[in-house]
Amino acid sequence: MKFRTEITITPSVSKIDQYTKIFSMGSCFAHEMATRLSRVGIATLCNPLGELYNPLSIERAVERICRREEVHEEELCQRGDVWFSYHTHGDFDGLCPQEVCQRINGALERADHWLQQAEVVILTLGTAWVYEREGEVVANCHKMPAEEFRRRRLTVEEVVASLERTIDMLAPRRVILTVSPVRHLADGLDGNSLSKAILRVAIQEIVERRGEAEYFPSYEILMDDLRDYRYYGDDMTHPSRAAVEYIWERFVECHLSREALSVAERFAKLSEAASHRPLHPESREYARFREAMLERARGLVEEFPNNEVASRLVESFSVEM
Repeated sequence: MKFRTEITITPSVSKIDQYTKIFSMGSCFAHEMATRLSRVGIATLCNPLGELYNPLSIERAVERICRREEVHEEELCQRGDVWFSYHTHGDFDGLCPQEVCQRINGALERADHWLQQAEVVILTLGTAWVYEREGEVVANCHKMPAEEFRRRRLTVEEVVASLERTIDMLAPRRVILTVSPVRHLADGLDGNSLSKAILRVAIQEIVERRGEAEYFPSYEILMDDLRDYRYYGDDMTHPSRAAVEYIWERFVECHLSREALSVAERFAKLSEAASHRPLHPESREYARFREAMLERARGLVEEFPNNEVASRLVESFSVEM
């Protein structure tokens, strides 16, 4: 007897491997997937300006990166002593406007450098609801008074047009589109469902129009395949660890090449070892362990000479404790 309806995903024709560089933007769920890609040796830059949830904010970020458009002090706003940009995450906020601009512009420069080398872009859309201030959609309200913003829902046509412009800027890179399975309960269950439906219909139109775009069903995997509250975290909003792992497994089946899968475990074990914090770093036992891991990491560098994950692993095991 079957107790689940498992989703059928058509394998992607274009596969990802340890030679592929990926640029990823979108909601917090984008970070979950990017972390796992890096862990198996696929170099990924995710959300250089912080989490972005709506397609217009993603488009604006891509535009700024592609045009190498720097942020200047006059664009910043102030909340008490804190300076910030409505187009970046709160991690960039600071007490000195010059330093805030410097951090944002540094992130833009790194993103531009990475995007020039990337072959694949993953865009994870979270919501069709947006907040406008002075006629412009903001990426983050930064805890400013609600009366300063106009909240509205994008139409399917607006999302399609925004994605068209974004994909044009990203050309000729391959683009994987997905809808975040994270629920936006502040919109209400009906508002969340309507928002996700708008995103899904818009993405389908894009996939049918654009040969370089494809869809990965993160949202459907959680909502229709797993379909159980035990696959949500304590907040009943974010997927549980088990759910994220299952979505990741389906992503691997769909997008990773056979060669990538054959070395994924080697990268994963070294990545886990690199994140380990020993109780006695000065011990001879740990020195031997680190030397063994360093030797394995060097082997990956020899096998994948231009792989940034392998190079970072060598660096992490080479650092004197």
